[in-house]
Amino acid sequence: MQLVPETQLTPENAPITEKIILDVGGMKCAGCVKAVERQLNQHPEVKNVCVNLATEVAVVETKVGTVDADALAQALTATGFPTQPRTAHSQANKNKLDPETKQRQEMQAAFRQLLIAFVLLLFSGIGHFGNTIPILNNIWFHCGLATLALLIPGRPIINDGWLGWRRGAPNMNTLVSLGTLTAYTASLVALLFPQMGWECFFDEPVMMLGFILLGRTLEKQARGKAALAFRELLALQPQTARLIVNPETEKLIAGANIIEMPAEQVRVGEWLQVLPGDKIPVDGEVRFGQTTVDESMLTGESVPIVKQTGDAVAAGTINQSGAIAIQATRTGDDTTLAQIVALVETAQTRKAPVQKLADTVAGYFTYGVLTASLLTFVFWYFLGTHIWPDINIAGGMEMISHGTHQQVANINNSGLLISLKLAIAVMVVACPCALGLATPTAILVGTGIGAEQGLLIKGGDVLEKVHKLNTVVFDKTGTLTTGKPQVTDCKTFTDLTASSLLELAAAVESGTYHPLAKAINQAAKQQNLSIPHAEEFHTEPGMGVSAVVEGKTVLLGNREWLNWQGITISETAQAQAETLAATGKTVINVAIGDTLAGLIAVTDTLRSDAKATVDKLHQMGLRVILLSGDRLEAVNAIAQQLGLDSNDIMSGIPPAKKASAIQSLQNGETTITPQSIVAMVGDGINDAPALSQADVGIALHSGTDVAMETAEIILMRDCLSDVVQSIQLSRVTFRKIRQNLFWAFAYNTIGIPLAAGVLLPHFHFVLSPSSAAALMAFSSVSVVTNSVLLRSFTHRL
Repeated sequence: MQLVPETQLTPENAPITEKIILDVGGMKCAGCVKAVERQLNQHPEVKNVCVNLATEVAVVETKVGTVDADALAQALTATGFPTQPRTAHSQANKNKLDPETKQRQEMQAAFRQLLIAFVLLLFSGIGHFGNTIPILNNIWFHCGLATLALLIPGRPIINDGWLGWRRGAPNMNTLVSLGTLTAYTASLVALLFPQMGWECFFDEPVMMLGFILLGRTLEKQARGKAALAFRELLALQPQTARLIVNPETEKLIAGANIIEMPAEQVRVGEWLQVLPGDKIPVDGEVRFGQTTVDESMLTGESVPIVKQTGDAVAAGTINQSGAIAIQATRTGDDTTLAQIVALVETAQTRKAPVQKLADTVAGYFTYGVLTASLLTFVFWYFLGTHIWPDINIAGGMEMISHGTHQQVANINNSGLLISLKLAIAVMVVACPCALGLATPTAILVGTGIGAEQGLLIKGGDVLEKVHKLNTVVFDKTGTLTTGKPQVTDCKTFTDLTASSLLELAAAVESGTYHPLAKAINQAAKQQNLSIPHAEEFHTEPGMGVSAVVEGKTVLLGNREWLNWQGITISETAQAQAETLAATGKTVINVAIGDTLAGLIAVTDTLRSDAKATVDKLHQMGLRVILLSGDRLEAVNAIAQQLGLDSNDIMSGIPPAKKASAIQSLQNGETTITPQSIVAMVGDGINDAPALSQADVGIALHSGTDVAMETAEIILMRDCLSDVVQSIQLSRVTFRKIRQNLFWAFAYNTIGIPLAAGVLLPHFHFVLSPSSAAALMAFSSVSVVTNSVLLRSFTHRL
């Protein structure tokens, strides 16, 4: 199984594409994201680029072999974004810190910077509260505090802001740097040239840096919590394995023929010893012993599963009660756990379409803010201070000791100083970070907790489509039903006995793996029947099968297929078939040569949670439709058990036409709801085209690999009620995205005019540069914190 293929097949004439994953450092805001995307898109062979600010990952889609990943990384590094390509076994990856260690080190560095800024802010603010210590009121002392603030905690911000400006991609740090340096320079001019009558506001750059660093520290902490589920998923990957050197011996569990080795070096076919308490190192099959295994990390199901010889086990699950020997079936990046990790990580880079507006705005955001700041300065300097000559902006310290004379801070709030402070506030209050974090943090949390619960959602675009769903289509066999049908009736119309008819049917069905074939073969085995040899097998998907048995052509299938083969079905046989179908049974016609020999009826019971799932979907306002290749009578019997009416049944649809049936729903051709937004739930290879055609494909993990590759949501627990949970999780995650984007846009829409002084003339209200910095810091923290609150959804699953 390959949930997240490295390459994808396209039509014959189209080239094969691959995805290059780059770990990108130095991104601070949505403007940086846009700069990275612009740099990567400059390469002529790059087809698509997706950059995630929260996970610091860029996914580049290119033609196979046309783009050098190292060259892309070097180009980004040269423009100020330290980058390295990610490969499965590269030395760089081995030396790379794990996400938890990296997060811890980043938090320690952030706290150190914040502590220094807080101490400087404390000394800067004490001057407002009395004159007991003369030096604390000395203007030169405050000049020194501001200088230290710029040189120590502010230096990384200023350096990054300058780099962003130099590479033609100004970012959030560019705005903060310009604001703090302008405030510092204006205060320094006022200090050195007191005759100008300006106020000194050295406390402003100190406060701005303090609030900004506080906000970024809280943001880092919240982002760490957002990534917690994904880090826990990574931690599940086993590191070591116990290789059984000579599995032919009897000492499979206890003995000296065991060698410990890295789990990534295990090869398919090798035998491994797994002791109680060990993580199972690879996907495999139990060859010796019996135990219980905790599979909650894959499925979210807390009840341990009994495993014995022949049962499959998955990497990362925990062996609980007994020692076992397993044979590796999938290793390294092919294990179910590795593919889940890859799927979740890829999902976090797939943006919701609603993010496109934010990305477009973010690409020009910093330039827009600089323009707004310049216009603010021009307006107030040339017009505002002349129209309203009595306005002033309180700021700085009320009384500042300056050598042998006293300078009152606001003696002369000149038009230049007022205009400058308003322009600084506009630069500092603007926040592209909130725009850049709105979608990725919500997706990071949503997909992470989904993986914890066995709900794998393949990206932000899926979340948006789920939010719009109004119709859910279920395949019947193996999805709504258990997929383990049993033979209930065997009726003959010739001199054949029922046992002979079942023997012939079992011989024909031995060449296929359909659930109905398994039922017939199982019935033959239970009766200890002798199954004859068959050859020349032919299968018509969704219709029937045929083979040559003892020199005679035997056909099994539905009535339409047998009619197409020229076989006449009598009224008596048709009446019996309809009677069986009316009770919910699937009827298989058996013909020998050109004569109908008999009927075999098979029934498949509903899953225990099928009715509750359908009821819950109805309560959520969704229409539920039953899709099946069975005859109307059989499908109708199942529909009645589920509480579905005749308008919600699509019967007699062969696999080749299921995708067309979904398309007809989408186009409003066969439904009272025009142009339905459709989710298709299925499990088999026959469902893959329909899963692909649907707006959202939902596959049960017990299904085939191709169904899960095609689907956009995968239910690892093989539990039908998880269809409801996945839709609920998708909906609440998308609501968080919309809330975040609304707040990010609303914050800037309100904050920038306030900082520009729109309320100053009539209400005497304005944001000082330090207040603007605090509000800017709060915006990013609020967006990330709102995303982290998604984790409360876990408790409702």
